[in-house]
Amino acid sequence: MSATMTESRETEPGSRSMRAMNRAMAAIEKAGNRLPDPFWMFWALAALVAVLSAVLAAEHVGAVLPGTHKTVKVQNLLSKDGFNLVVGHAVDNFANFPPLATVLIVMLGIVVAEKSGLFETLLHRLVARVPGKFLTFALALTAMVSHVAGDAAYVTLIPLGAALYRAAGRSPVLGCVVAYVSISAGFNASPSLTTTDVLLSSVSTAAAHVVSPHYVVTPVANYYFGLASSVLMAVVITIVVETVLTRRSDLEPDEAVAAAPIDEKAQAQAMEATARQRTALRGAALVALGLTVLLVVAMIPTHSPLRGDHGGIVNSPVFSGMALVLGVFFAVIGWVYGRLAGTFRGAPDVMAAMADGTRSMAPTIVLFFALSQFLAYFKWTNLGDVLAVKGAELLRDLHLSGWLVLLGVAVLIAVMNLLVTSGSALWALVAPVLVPMLMLTGIHPEATQAMYRVADSVTKCITPMSPFFMMAVAYLRQYRRNAGIGTLASFTLPVAAVAWVVWVAFFLIWYLLGIPFGIG
Repeated sequence: MSATMTESRETEPGSRSMRAMNRAMAAIEKAGNRLPDPFWMFWALAALVAVLSAVLAAEHVGAVLPGTHKTVKVQNLLSKDGFNLVVGHAVDNFANFPPLATVLIVMLGIVVAEKSGLFETLLHRLVARVPGKFLTFALALTAMVSHVAGDAAYVTLIPLGAALYRAAGRSPVLGCVVAYVSISAGFNASPSLTTTDVLLSSVSTAAAHVVSPHYVVTPVANYYFGLASSVLMAVVITIVVETVLTRRSDLEPDEAVAAAPIDEKAQAQAMEATARQRTALRGAALVALGLTVLLVVAMIPTHSPLRGDHGGIVNSPVFSGMALVLGVFFAVIGWVYGRLAGTFRGAPDVMAAMADGTRSMAPTIVLFFALSQFLAYFKWTNLGDVLAVKGAELLRDLHLSGWLVLLGVAVLIAVMNLLVTSGSALWALVAPVLVPMLMLTGIHPEATQAMYRVADSVTKCITPMSPFFMMAVAYLRQYRRNAGIGTLASFTLPVAAVAWVVWVAFFLIWYLLGIPFGIG
């Protein structure tokens, strides 16, 4: 542990609960640091699959798939056919990995919007002129909107939150915390479609094919729930912040920061968009509205080429090709904004933005290579099928209600998320078992995926294993020199605890009432 962090723990409020909090966060950090990088972790899991498949294949372990009455047996990955898969099909395993192309195509459009300055200006405009008494709710709700910008939301919104709170005469420390916890704890709650919707749905669809080969989980399968959750989370965060966090005695920044004069007029001007940026934002908004209306109108005719078989909407090219639709949408509005704002001069700037965005995806592509190989081995060995069937049989024998099973999933994912903070990697790891297993007990993939999104979001804000947790700590240190892991965790834990209870309860009510989670 670094000297700075040790010092921060010694100088923070010395209550017994605070010391316990620091010890818990230190234990999580220590356990997490002992885990290998996710890239190596999936190779280790691949080796475990190989050994386990050899043992179970030798014992002729198998299962009968309900409905088809087809018997599947565990296949030995350490056999000749297994080595053929490992060596001869490595390229196919990677190329056919559903999230790979999906993420790349969407990101090509999103980086254009990001590099043009669209997201930054939009986020500034959403909260810059909000009255002080509504500032927390406005910042929290803006964070829900910012999820469309992906990781860029952290970079833009955390310092903006601190500046807004300080300009309003409130603690910049609290501004940092509100921005960070809203982005992180509510990561899977958004009023608009994001890359996460496309990525998770592709993994869920592949997992559902174990039970139903033609089942499709659309990118909008959780849209209704995500939209409602974004408002719910903004309200919950606002209530906890205003009733609990504002009563803390350690909100004030260091004396040197507090004594520094604040030029509120200059600070307001820095946060205010220029006339050209406002014009560009209006132009981008009009184009976004026009594209949306054009798409809706084009899909109205029953025999529209954008409809699916028999005039279907869910099975239409628009839904199956949602990655391209989102990519083009963001690329167009980003280009319009960039041209009007002067950040893009021509087509070469757009290409440069795409190239730069692709470079930022390099770590994800590297992780996807290891992940794609592991999942290919897992699928080929039939371990996922056997585990799903055996798990479903166990759940039926226990006579557990569907809501209770989903509650158990929420607990499991919340704990796993403390150590595996990549939402896409964790879903790719658990979906091949959870989705088919719960399908066999009557729980649809859309519900399983929605429950996962709740549990995967909330605990992100309290784990030091998240790179954005340490980024938030760095921002806090601009106002409190001795801030450390325990400092941020002590702020975020109350929010996470209340948000988990409320959001899970909200999900269970939604599920028990039979309300559709989205379209599909």
